[in-house]
Formats: sequence, C-alpha cells, structure tokens
Amino acid sequence: MGLLDNLKAKLNPAKDKVSGLAQQHGDKIQHGLDKAAKVVDEKTKGKYSDRIQTGTGKAKDAMDRLAHKDGTEGPGDGTPPASPPPAS
Repeated sequence: MGLLDNLKAKLNPAKDKVSGLAQQHGDKIQHGLDKAAKVVDEKTKGKYSDRIQTGTGKAKDAMDRLAHKDGTEGPGDGTPPASPPPAS
C-alpha cells in the first residue's frame, strides 16, 4: 500500500462521520451559511454581494455532496445517478 492509499484508509472513517453529521444537521448548516453571508454582506456594505452569494452557493453545494442528499452517488464525478429507462 502506498502512502496515499494509507492516508485515504485512515481518513475514510472521519469522512463517514462528517457525512453523517451533514445529513443530520444539513438544515442548520445551510441556515448558518445564510446567516454568515448576510453578516459579511452587511459588514462590507454590499460591495462584494455577488461574490458572497457565489461562495455561499458553492459551500451549500459542497455540503449537499458531502451529505449525499439522495443517499446514492453518481458515477464518481458528483453527478446524480442516471434514472432507469421508462417501462414499455
């Protein structure tokens, strides 16, 4: 086993735990992100609103991917799995 494989094996339990916490507390995390974005936007007097919104959106997307919202993963690239073809 190489160094990278060793590191992945040791970090996998932590990732699983974080994923579980993200599933349990996703709504609280998203609320916190919105609240933090609002405070930062107010402190900067709206000067960076577009960047704050972009960053907040990316953080929410990352949290959703980590929590595996639908309980399944796609083909390994973060996309949802393909839906089955309709029955004929």
